[in-house]
Amino acid sequence: MKTDLLIGQYPGADSAPLFIALERGFFKEEGLNVKQEAIQAPQAVLGKLSNGQMDVVLGSYATILTIQEAGTEKFKYIADSYQGAPNAFGIMVKKDSPIKKVADLKGKKIGVNVAAGLGTLTMSPHLKIAGLDPKKDVNYVVVPTDQWIPSLDKGSVDAVWMTDPYVSQAKKQLGATMLVDTMSGPTDGLPITGWAATDKWTQNNPKTLAAFQRAMAKAQQVAATDRSAVTKILPTYTKIPAETAATINLGNYPTSLNAQRIQRVADLMLDAGMLKQKIDVNSMIYSAPQG
Repeated sequence: MKTDLLIGQYPGADSAPLFIALERGFFKEEGLNVKQEAIQAPQAVLGKLSNGQMDVVLGSYATILTIQEAGTEKFKYIADSYQGAPNAFGIMVKKDSPIKKVADLKGKKIGVNVAAGLGTLTMSPHLKIAGLDPKKDVNYVVVPTDQWIPSLDKGSVDAVWMTDPYVSQAKKQLGATMLVDTMSGPTDGLPITGWAATDKWTQNNPKTLAAFQRAMAKAQQVAATDRSAVTKILPTYTKIPAETAATINLGNYPTSLNAQRIQRVADLMLDAGMLKQKIDVNSMIYSAPQG
């Protein structure tokens, strides 16, 4: 059994269960020696995942589905991580911004962390409701997560799609406001991120995978039932100050991996033109070999 693992994580609230598992020794109990590395998006570490330098990655469901369709790598989902909740994901504008409603975004620059990811996906139905064409009427600009607040402050973009804790920080530091909550209405409670490994890796390391799943399930249970465990751990691996972490709007931490829930993401992507054909998410959920 492979015991040394490198995990790619996104430095947001999504990754809290991983750090809870590390801090509380859940991996050690399973005989795993886990190291982690902060990543911008799974696309940036595809090479490492393909050649086995990195074992497991946290990715938005939208991102992993995009890679899956492109065929650059084949993934299996091995654990759910994070799900949308009110006030934690949305389009932020400066307090003196002339943009007062979604329709005002026409012709404007919106910062997102990846070109085709959760941000563009969840904005799409809201832009359509406001009468805008998401492909033609707005300009998406890729802005790394740690530059979200500075880019809004400097005005290099007109608006930025953010997730909390950055939402709370932008409100506090810049007096920014949320133009639209992108986890409301058509996108209410949408699955956001999950843990994935390449198809090849899951076939070669079933015992390691089962141990990883057991440790993460324990940590996910902690995150789901004890908010303070999440807010305490956040400042240890993000730049979020403890006082901001204490009051942020968190998403939810699902304790099971459900293909039907994740299918919503694939269907929304198809509708937004981010996927060319329907993907059956069921085929991407890892199931342990029988016997």
